[in-house]
Amino acid sequence: MGVPYAEVIGDPIDHSLSPLIHNFWLEKLGIEGEYRATRIRPTELSDYLEGRRTDIWWRGCNVTAPLKEVAADLVGSPAGLCRFVGAVNCIVRTPMACLYGTNTDMLGVAEALRNTKLDGAIVCLIGSGGAARSVLCHFQGKPVARVRILARNVEKAAKLVEGFDGVFEVIGMDDARAAFGNASIIVNATPLGMTGKPPMVADVINGLAGADPDATIFDTLYAPPETELLSKARNIGLHTVNGLPMLIGQAAPAFELFFGAPAPREHDAELRERLTR
Repeated sequence: MGVPYAEVIGDPIDHSLSPLIHNFWLEKLGIEGEYRATRIRPTELSDYLEGRRTDIWWRGCNVTAPLKEVAADLVGSPAGLCRFVGAVNCIVRTPMACLYGTNTDMLGVAEALRNTKLDGAIVCLIGSGGAARSVLCHFQGKPVARVRILARNVEKAAKLVEGFDGVFEVIGMDDARAAFGNASIIVNATPLGMTGKPPMVADVINGLAGADPDATIFDTLYAPPETELLSKARNIGLHTVNGLPMLIGQAAPAFELFFGAPAPREHDAELRERLTR
């Protein structure tokens, strides 16, 4: 007899902490199940989903880079959520062998920034891809003063904000100091600085000096636990948040969708200790 399982898919995938998180929760709740990591390339995603659709033990998967935007074109979503976000980070198989996608990244962003004042804030968002769009969705409807998008591809960044309400500025990556001027929240939603990826652009690192002295710097990356961006921010006295709160925050609703039980968040302290060993 098989065992119910879910997994995280992406490329690369060896760095993912998702199996540790979900298997920790399964253990705490005494639920029979497994959570795995599977490397899937964008060209393989369609065949992968078709194969998993017929697997009665498969409960779904979390989706990470570079598959989030591709997945949004392959699965439907409740109320068109993922079409608006433009990215899927969670795919669920129903008992009738139907697949639907959702996006829990916004809940993860909210958890990471829950102690950050939004009223009147100037936000600077680094990036223009699927992760950046999820972050932008979090700020939609919030009382921030404006959002500046800092990106290499300004045309893509300008397209990113289409359909959103608010005051936006699009600024090139080489003008980071101006983008960070008086910013009270700075979010990195790119893979720059991640283990195995290119480093963060030097102009961005050096531009942190122009931020509000009480600014919060949130890097959505969690490997390494302290990126060069966060290290620089900490050294000049800014508040820092790494990607672990977002990772745990987005994993919790996915866990409940996969295994039918709320994640046991009362064990968060122990979980964070395991994640940072």
